Amino acid sequence: MGTGETTAAGMRASPGNAAQVERSLPEHSLAERRAGRAGIFWMILTTLLFVTQDATTRILAKSYPVMEVAWARFAVHMLLVGIVVAWRSPHLMVSHRLPLQLVRSCLLLATTLLAVLSLRSITFAEVQAIAAAAPVLVTALSVPLLGEKVGWRRWVGVLAGMAGALLIVGPVGGTFQWALALPLGAAFCNALYQIATRKLKGVDSPTTTIFYTGMAGTVVCTLALPFNWVTPDLNGVALMVLLGTLGGISHFCLIRAYSAAPAATVAPFGYTTLVWAAVYALMLFGEDLRLSTIAGTIIIVGSGVYIFYREQTRARQAS
Repeated sequence: MGTGETTAAGMRASPGNAAQVERSLPEHSLAERRAGRAGIFWMILTTLLFVTQDATTRILAKSYPVMEVAWARFAVHMLLVGIVVAWRSPHLMVSHRLPLQLVRSCLLLATTLLAVLSLRSITFAEVQAIAAAAPVLVTALSVPLLGEKVGWRRWVGVLAGMAGALLIVGPVGGTFQWALALPLGAAFCNALYQIATRKLKGVDSPTTTIFYTGMAGTVVCTLALPFNWVTPDLNGVALMVLLGTLGGISHFCLIRAYSAAPAATVAPFGYTTLVWAAVYALMLFGEDLRLSTIAGTIIIVGSGVYIFYREQTRARQAS
């Protein structure tokens, strides 16, 4: 007989009776498990698409101006969202807090420009590792900007995350790489962008917020195009279309992930970004991963997961 672990239903958890075990669970438990699996699937797919988008950005940034690459990221997204909103619900273009929507959109533009500069200046793995510090920065910034209370345990997590980021950007061969300040700036702007998103919760509909997300980037980059334009070849056009399309699909998958399952189930799988990043760094770009990058990444992920766990614990205690 097999040695599979005995389940609460009294049956051995082997492939032959897995379906029978699942059928024996209450209907609501089955629904929760299926929803959880669906949410995890959508989140992992989201991270793959985001990293693929960044890899495409890195390829384009080697041959085209930063503004042109950023324009490709925003324009297709804005075009698709604008068509859908105008066709289905034109009233959703009206925001109750337009200044905050525009500030949020500008923060995303700053994040994108710094990210593109990062991807053309330093290794792909380092950019992705430092970007993972954004959730840790959100926790730190939520105190002065949102008035949230952060206990000492979460502050320990924040400090650990910052230490991980500093380990990655530390001197290499005795020389500090100033280019590593670019992804740090991108992570900081991304954290402010997420803070602005929190402030808009319950004020405007998600569709309205998505509509304004790419507005500043589209307008600013379009105005800059005459001064920053290199006519792309067919390969460049294809990559630019792919870049914008990936942006739209990845945000759709992210919405599906959080719609399918609770954040407590889904959010930790956002760190699978670093798995895909390592694959691309090694297989596509032929990079060597520094030990300090690996160690710093582990510290950042650990601190991020710990902070998220403490937030969930605090929320349960409050309820």
